[in-house]
Amino acid sequence: MTIPQSLQRAAANAVEATAILQDPAALRSASKPQLRRYEVSCLLPGGAIAETRHIAPALPLFENAFCAFSRGSLVDTASGPIAVEDLLPGDEVLTEDGGSQPLVWVGRTCVLPGRAGGSPRSCSLTSFMADSLGLQKPAASLVAGPAARLLRTPPHMQGSGSSKLLTLASEFQDGMSIFETAPPAPVDLYHLCLPRHAVITVAGLPFESYHPGPDALKLASYAIKTLFLNLFAHTDSIQGFGPLAHPRADSISRPGPAIL
Repeated sequence: MTIPQSLQRAAANAVEATAILQDPAALRSASKPQLRRYEVSCLLPGGAIAETRHIAPALPLFENAFCAFSRGSLVDTASGPIAVEDLLPGDEVLTEDGGSQPLVWVGRTCVLPGRAGGSPRSCSLTSFMADSLGLQKPAASLVAGPAARLLRTPPHMQGSGSSKLLTLASEFQDGMSIFETAPPAPVDLYHLCLPRHAVITVAGLPFESYHPGPDALKLASYAIKTLFLNLFAHTDSIQGFGPLAHPRADSISRPGPAIL
């Protein structure tokens, strides 16, 4: 399926509209964000599934919505573990509270982690070896994207006052059983959105479903907001994603050194 020229133009216009707000001197010395193709499957109100393709700037706002789970990652559902690429909107995904929620949105993109000159986010994949976080955690080797968050707090971030924090997968890298990887071949990455933000089980580990964050669009231009919300058929505002199921570690100040 070919991306219509109008979508490419709209994405380019959004980048230019954002650039107007920046310092002219900085613009001369910095390159514009690259454009990336994003694929979306949405559950429509009548139960039908809509599949669309989008072009948008490869900014963190958009990347976070797609770059969580690599192809082959097994997600626990009411029908048993299913590879993330085989999930369809409407499938019942098991959540940490013992219940399930229907999948309303599946996002996919393709990145080239090992490409020279690529953005740092595109290169940051985290590989978990089997049993690296405990028995069957994960049950098999797992590669997580830069947007994946675990409901677990690594030792170096403990002391924040909360025992359950959603923490970026990269924070668990120890250079031994959990490490950064940048394969030279393209990698398909996915993210999953439920009606309510929740913790789901992927390869035996507790990861969050997609949520942009309550302040994700706070400083975004109108053009960027429009491009972003067009990705989601089930909501027309950031409030439609509801509250976070747990606090995120990257939104909490880390404990500083003791002052003697």
